[in-house]
Amino acid sequence: MRGEELVLAGIALIFLGFILVFIGTLLSAFSNEADVESGGVIMIGPIPIVFGTGRGVTLAMVLAVILMVLWIVGALLARRG
Repeated sequence: MRGEELVLAGIALIFLGFILVFIGTLLSAFSNEADVESGGVIMIGPIPIVFGTGRGVTLAMVLAVILMVLWIVGALLARRG
């Protein structure tokens, strides 16, 4: 019973994320601000792919490298044990 509740909670959080992204897109589309920045990080295994414009991309790149290092350390520690 506990596992089913966690699955439903996960699905609900995914839908909530989609709704928040949709609302954010609508709000930014109807605002009068002309400054637009975009970017993202795609993690394929331990390899980060960073793209975009603006200062947020630098932060995303640093976080991606940190995640990559943590993934490699975790894989090495799991292999030992």
